[in-house]
Amino acid sequence: MEGLYAFCVGLLTACGIFLTLRGRSFSVVIGLTLLSYAVNLFLFASGRLKLNAAAVLGESEQYSDPLPQALVLTAIVIGFAMTAFAVILAMRARADLGNDHVDGNLPKLPNEVSNKSSGGNK
Repeated sequence: MEGLYAFCVGLLTACGIFLTLRGRSFSVVIGLTLLSYAVNLFLFASGRLKLNAAAVLGESEQYSDPLPQALVLTAIVIGFAMTAFAVILAMRARADLGNDHVDGNLPKLPNEVSNKSSGGNK
């Protein structure tokens, strides 16, 4: 079971980093959201999940640790608020700049770059 959690954390992290390195605002927001999901899953799995274990109350020696669950719940709320803020910020930047690139500039097409370097159109 831990191997599946580790694989999922790795997959979410890889996809999140890939999307974060893209040049568009929406991809960056989705990438950061996937990274926060990976961290949440890591924190949740670090609580030593036990199937058919007793709750904290009782005489049992084995119980699930509630601290990682509380941390994940808090991280989900904070992550949702930050995602909503980043989406609104990206929408405002798109409205003001007219594009959704992170640096605010449209990428140059290959033929525009070659025309400028050769002295323009003749």
